[in-house]
Amino acid sequence: MSDVDLRPRIKEMLVKNLMLQTTPDQIGDDLPLFGPNGLGLDSIDALELVVSMEKTFGVGVPNSEVAGKALRTVNTIHDYILEKREKVDHTGEKIDKPA
Repeated sequence: MSDVDLRPRIKEMLVKNLMLQTTPDQIGDDLPLFGPNGLGLDSIDALELVVSMEKTFGVGVPNSEVAGKALRTVNTIHDYILEKREKVDHTGEKIDKPA
């Protein structure tokens, strides 16, 4: 599954679910999502992004520490989703479920 490129879907999810005033093709794979030198997302956007990832890709983000690493760029989200999908066991249960 590591050969799957989810970046276009991630960008579409960002634009649609966060109501960004940009198009998916204008979002660079390594563009910072948070802060003034990137898309400028804030903490509310981060919560929306986590919910969107769960709905769209079936992958949760368990805490803010993980979110801080996984949600930096489209590339880090992509890698995180693929990593977590590979860890889903054969029962198909969601991973990183809240305790």
